[in-house]
Amino acid sequence: MGDHDPAEVVRGMVAAHLPGYRVDSVVWSGEGYDNVAYEVNGELIVRFSKEADPAERAARVDHEARLLAAVARISPLPVPEPRFTVAERGCLAYAKVPGLPLLDMPHPRRLAHGVPIAATLGELLSAVHAVPVGRMSDLVETDDHPLSEWRREAAEIYGTVAGEVPAEHRPAVEAFLNAPPPDGEYAPVFSHNDLGIEHVLVDPVTWEVTGVIDWSDAAITDPAYDFGLIHRDLGPAALDAAVHGYRTGTGDSASLRERAVFYARCSIFEDLAYGLETGQDRYTGKSLASLEWLFPAEVPR
Repeated sequence: MGDHDPAEVVRGMVAAHLPGYRVDSVVWSGEGYDNVAYEVNGELIVRFSKEADPAERAARVDHEARLLAAVARISPLPVPEPRFTVAERGCLAYAKVPGLPLLDMPHPRRLAHGVPIAATLGELLSAVHAVPVGRMSDLVETDDHPLSEWRREAAEIYGTVAGEVPAEHRPAVEAFLNAPPPDGEYAPVFSHNDLGIEHVLVDPVTWEVTGVIDWSDAAITDPAYDFGLIHRDLGPAALDAAVHGYRTGTGDSASLRERAVFYARCSIFEDLAYGLETGQDRYTGKSLASLEWLFPAEVPR
């Protein structure tokens, strides 16, 4: 946005593209690697891409708006629905999905509610995985890395954060990183591809899932990956709940579970590194807590 006041830029965007919409408040909502977002009147999110190249920035915004519109037609849960785009400014505005990120809820309570939440997410994955990949292939890319590459990258990241991993968990981590990966055979599906608890919104009173946000990493990929993130963030019972009733004909549940656990173990180090790098204790804390079931400490004999 250069030297301009961000709030005024947002007001100008809304005035130009939603005539008659009264703006009472503009507050900073959050910032990640790719975007910075502002909340208008507590009901509209106006987001700006941080991509420097104008052509790439415009293409990304146009692509995500089309993707979100497509996802809204197939998702059983609310997702962000575009209100307007200003592609040349990297701006995407969408109606705010109600609820709070599950990541922001107290750790013991989110684990206590993890099973029904995961069951709901399993229903979401059943619906999106059932969509023929040909219908989505012009909107998303294929994310199809060998499991051996996942293991290699996990080992590299672990090397940067090993000092933060409690000593009692390190033998299990290192045994995993030195073991062969599971069988990598699967039928690719369309999926969210980043279904961590930071992207799952819940009602803070009822704990019902109110929506799923940030579909920017959606891809044609392994159906086990998002199940792996459920396992990583909510535990084994949550994985069981998510897989129970999963019916898409994409393979046997034993193989799905095995790969899900593998992805959970690989991906925890990236989240831990992100939390340490950015100073976001939410990510650091939930990653260290997940070690209890991902890499259990050996019980002394």
